[in-house]
Amino acid sequence: QVQLVESGGGLVQAGGSLRLSCAASERTVSSYAMGWFRQAPGKEREFVATISASGTVTYYADSMKGRFTISRGNAKNTVYLQMNSLKPEDTAVYYCAASLGSAYLLRRRDEVRYWGQGTQVTVSS
Repeated sequence: QVQLVESGGGLVQAGGSLRLSCAASERTVSSYAMGWFRQAPGKEREFVATISASGTVTYYADSMKGRFTISRGNAKNTVYLQMNSLKPEDTAVYYCAASLGSAYLLRRRDEVRYWGQGTQVTVSS
């Protein structure tokens, strides 16, 4: 059973930056697409960004384009989310996700095979 462990969440002022990390317990995840979702209070979990197993293909939700950057570590079993120009509406629990499918398909929650436990990001105004 693959475990995904997120870190890097916290409290930041609007306009600030945070970098989230997600480490997988198994090296086999290097062949998985990985990504990030988020869930704000009272809202559904939503797609943030995904990246292919090779790290060469990425997808972003429209509201994150130009502010967030997803990347993979050299060992490919780690994924990062660099978040810049943060806004109060970015406040949410951020979840790491992984799937054997493509980064394109991983944009859908029902395509996720493994979830992390989530890390809280709070952006104050």
